[in-house]
Amino acid sequence: MPLPVNVLKAHVALNVRDVAASVVFYRKLFEVEPSKTRVGYAKFDVDNPPLNLSLNESKVSISGALSHLGIQVSSTEEVLAIRNHWNEAGLAALDEMQTNCCYAIQDKAWVQDPDGNQWEVFVVLQDNLESPACCGSPAERETLVSIDW
Repeated sequence: MPLPVNVLKAHVALNVRDVAASVVFYRKLFEVEPSKTRVGYAKFDVDNPPLNLSLNESKVSISGALSHLGIQVSSTEEVLAIRNHWNEAGLAALDEMQTNCCYAIQDKAWVQDPDGNQWEVFVVLQDNLESPACCGSPAERETLVSIDW
């Protein structure tokens, strides 16, 4: 029988073009200071949501396979409170209310970091629908729509 595992928090490591610019964005996003900074590196140890986020400076030239990152909350009021905080902090948030995405009806707001990584805060209002409709970040859907076949 395997031993029980006590997961402390998720870890996400992002390659970024400019650590300093990304630190400014993530300070505003999570309302915390980085717990560690070095040349070309920064780490955020976030309590809410539980996240170990590291930023690694590299010559990022194209986006990778990452679709987007998200924070799930329990109500539309919480989505709006976080969106309002993001706007007050100078992050341009985009609302997407009552959207059919990933087989669910959701209320969400989006922001984008300096390297184009999309972050959403969302609540699931109705789940397990038959139709997926849209999925992915607004930037991904715009790219898909703009492809000239």
